Amino acid sequence: MKLNKNIILFILIAFNQIVSAQNALVSKKQIEKDLLAAGDAFYDLKCEKSLSIAQKSLQSAHELKDDVLMAKAYNVIGLNFDEFIDSKKAIDYYNKALYHANLAKNDSIKDWVYNNLGTVYTYRKIDFDKGIECYKKGLYYSSKLQDTIEIAYTNLNIAAAYFDIKKYDLGKEYLDLSREVIEKSTELEASISFYALLGDYYSHKNEDAKAEEYFNKSIKFGKSIQSDLLNSNLSEIYLSYSTHLKKVKNYEKAVTYLTLYKDLNKKLYNEELLKKAKIVGSQIELQELEREINKIEGEKHEQSKDLKESKLIVLLFVIILFILLLLLYSLYKNNNFREQTNKELKLANEELKLAKEKAEEASQLKTQFVSTISHELRTPLYGVVGITNIILDEHKELSNSPHLNSLKFSARYLLSLVNDLLQINKIEENKITLENMIFNISDEIKTIIDSLEFIAVKNNNKLICDIDASIPEFLIGDKLRLSQIFINLVSNALKFTKDGEVKVVARQERIEGTKHFIYFSILDSGVGIAKDDQVKIFEKFVQIERKEGDYQGTGLGLSIVQKLIELFGSKIDLVSEEGKGTSFSFTICFEVDESKKNEIINNIEVDLSYNNLYKILVVEDNKINQVVTKKILENNNFKCTILEDGYAAINLLESETFDLILMDINMPIINGFETTKLIRKKGITIPVIALTAFDKQEITEQALSSGMNDIIIKPFEQAKLFQVINNLINKKNVD
Repeated sequence: MKLNKNIILFILIAFNQIVSAQNALVSKKQIEKDLLAAGDAFYDLKCEKSLSIAQKSLQSAHELKDDVLMAKAYNVIGLNFDEFIDSKKAIDYYNKALYHANLAKNDSIKDWVYNNLGTVYTYRKIDFDKGIECYKKGLYYSSKLQDTIEIAYTNLNIAAAYFDIKKYDLGKEYLDLSREVIEKSTELEASISFYALLGDYYSHKNEDAKAEEYFNKSIKFGKSIQSDLLNSNLSEIYLSYSTHLKKVKNYEKAVTYLTLYKDLNKKLYNEELLKKAKIVGSQIELQELEREINKIEGEKHEQSKDLKESKLIVLLFVIILFILLLLLYSLYKNNNFREQTNKELKLANEELKLAKEKAEEASQLKTQFVSTISHELRTPLYGVVGITNIILDEHKELSNSPHLNSLKFSARYLLSLVNDLLQINKIEENKITLENMIFNISDEIKTIIDSLEFIAVKNNNKLICDIDASIPEFLIGDKLRLSQIFINLVSNALKFTKDGEVKVVARQERIEGTKHFIYFSILDSGVGIAKDDQVKIFEKFVQIERKEGDYQGTGLGLSIVQKLIELFGSKIDLVSEEGKGTSFSFTICFEVDESKKNEIINNIEVDLSYNNLYKILVVEDNKINQVVTKKILENNNFKCTILEDGYAAINLLESETFDLILMDINMPIINGFETTKLIRKKGITIPVIALTAFDKQEITEQALSSGMNDIIIKPFEQAKLFQVINNLINKKNVD
């Protein structure tokens, strides 16, 4: 059962396009009025009148060169052709309407036309796949416009299309999406189609009582509407109900409703009406043909004009040829000079090769420097953050001390700067590869929003999360990189917005096999970005000057975001206006594999208690870090032994047993990798965790090959450390 909702919307188009300028052309207002009348006539199945008015309006719209009016006129002509004349020709007119709607950038008209195209392809059984694709494009635009009624109608259309191709379960999903809106609305046409579709669905499920109930409910609503066009929908319900009755072997009643269907169709679509419609339709086609001929004539005139101009071009060509001959002579004269220049270029090329080698060497040194400096900075930062936390834990009265809070903030800010520098360096060196992990997009986004709530509270902002329910529960992709993108964009939006709102949106854009394309956008009502600055903000170390406030940052966040999105095979779009706000949007493709759900469930960590008294051996040469690590462990019911070098640890392990070892990497005498290798050679299977300031990606392969079980990067979250310790000890006990 297909809907004519867009026909009704078309009747109301004059109310959706209010003329804003007081000096608008009178002829434009008249065309809007005429198109409204054409819609009314179509609604009453007065095709001849509707097409005549639309034909006149189309001509006037062409004269005004108004794409919006042309799109509307072609749309109403397409409606008439589909209903009375030729569905395939209706597609041509809808495509013309779509062409002009795209030129006008009018999303409302695009929504109507895509729905009408979907109806032609599916209801006329031309191409169901293409019809459903058109409906989903219409759904995209109605969602973009946030038109809940239009969204509900489009979902009904998609459900009906799936029912037609016997995909009832898939269609039922879209039918359910429209239920809440339809049950609350007063749209009788929507109710008619909704209950008729429910009748079809339960008839297919052989739930005959329910099918009977919904068909009767649909017919009751249908009889309450006095409209010839909507009566055509009622006739289709009679046919569907008759088919159901025949299926349940109620032949007498089936014949009754089949007769009602035939009588109503005969009344609505009589031969005289169709004949008149075809005559006016032929006139419109003739007018379109004349318009094409005039266009060709115009092009022919332009060609004639070009021909006259070509004579002048020939003359100019002769002059240019003469000049070229002079240039050729000049080139000949300079040939010897060029040979000499080539010799110099070869020499310069050799110098460039040498410079390139030096540049590559410098790049390698830069990479080594960034890695080294990040390690050297993280090590004291671990001490600063750790000792600050220890002071706050031991002296609760200092929890509100501005000096300690400033110290903690400064340390974390410096750590953020180090991480940003390391991240941008890895991206430039092509050392980042996306990982495949199973995750729930809703959980990930909500976790990020919760973690940034304090910024929203600080600036008195409302933080909104809008996630499409049709997105699968589990996706496969790099959730860590995705989280990085969201953390940067959402935190930026919150920083540059005060007393406003920040909205995070996730929508399923399309599906291609097992690939689900998810559209994301982060919108704020903040200060906005000047047009001249909108390109600069993606450059490294760039911070646009602001008139108000003091916004800290490395200037690397958006550069990292852009490069990470490019790693996902996508691009980021920016729309911003000063004083009104900013939106960042992008689309990322994820895989969906339902078979891995159990794996996720099994990997969920349940027991995070630390009541067991575990013996931990800490191998660490830095005195401050020894104090911090020992304090963290002992404050959480762990027994801790500290050693300064690897050989001392090996000797102690020969006489004493521990539950787990925390091993530093960068130590004098013997490093953590070699120490672990020697421990494993002795047959000691105690779990070993690398506790290091090195970047995880740089040492993972070497750590695992040396026999280490996991890696924790300093500074770290205490909960993360204890979770890894518990997991490894429990796993060893089970083994």
